[in-house]
Amino acid sequence: MTGSEPVPTVLVGVDDTAHTWHAADWAAGEAALRGGLLRIVHATGTGAPDPRSPREDDDAERAADSAEGLLAHARARILAAYPGLLVDTVLVSGRTAPEALLAAGRDAGLIVVGTRGRGGFTGLLLGSVSLKVAAHADRPVVVVRGDTRHAAGRPVVTGVRDERDEDGVRFALAEAELRGAPVRLLHAWMPRPRSGLAVPQAGSLDDESRAHALVLEHTSRPVAEYPGVQVGTDLLVGSPAAALVEASARAGLVVLPRHPVEGRLGLRLGSVVHAVLHHAGCPVAVVPVR
Repeated sequence: MTGSEPVPTVLVGVDDTAHTWHAADWAAGEAALRGGLLRIVHATGTGAPDPRSPREDDDAERAADSAEGLLAHARARILAAYPGLLVDTVLVSGRTAPEALLAAGRDAGLIVVGTRGRGGFTGLLLGSVSLKVAAHADRPVVVVRGDTRHAAGRPVVTGVRDERDEDGVRFALAEAELRGAPVRLLHAWMPRPRSGLAVPQAGSLDDESRAHALVLEHTSRPVAEYPGVQVGTDLLVGSPAAALVEASARAGLVVLPRHPVEGRLGLRLGSVVHAVLHHAGCPVAVVPVR
């Protein structure tokens, strides 16, 4: 890296829940791998002051002190584990957590969020925050879930839907190169039922299989850009979501493309992405593709 090149930035949102640290630790490791900066962000919410409350100023001051203390603790914790890492902190007031993350992440190469909590950045269950950020960010978002302690050397599994997914494949290859890990390109498909036939016939299955094999072949073109990464392919008949969730149990990272919304009522996160985010056994990267 030369002095004129920007420092790669990994951004992570934190709140006061234990699950925050799972995401923050993963983000710190990622920033270290990239030789970049870790930016830790916390939002204090959008609650408007109540002018009728004489204690409003004191409450606001205590909330600000608490938020600053949280960020200081997060920074100290990360630096204890990664002494040479560049770390900065950002406190955002008067914005929701998704708004704060999306705004602060405009110059970041990657946004990292957690999966569980009481609100703030990690939301409920998977979390409305995680879902909103993954659905609206214009850059890759990693939702940290599962056991990450033994991820070293495990493959980066990439879901492939169609020929538009080269950006997702390229992101997976870059991540695998950083980790010294292999890549598995996984394309699963459900046979199309033919009119009047409950079970697809062998000939039609063969034709469909060849067509899907071509999809996987075309989407694999970025592999040539990463000659040092070992790459394998899986062409499976069955539910894509189920295949990816099963593969996540043996993966260090799952990478999923996020396609543009189709139609006025289309979901910003497709059904496969949504299912994998809720059930994967490892961190999941959602990569917007054109």
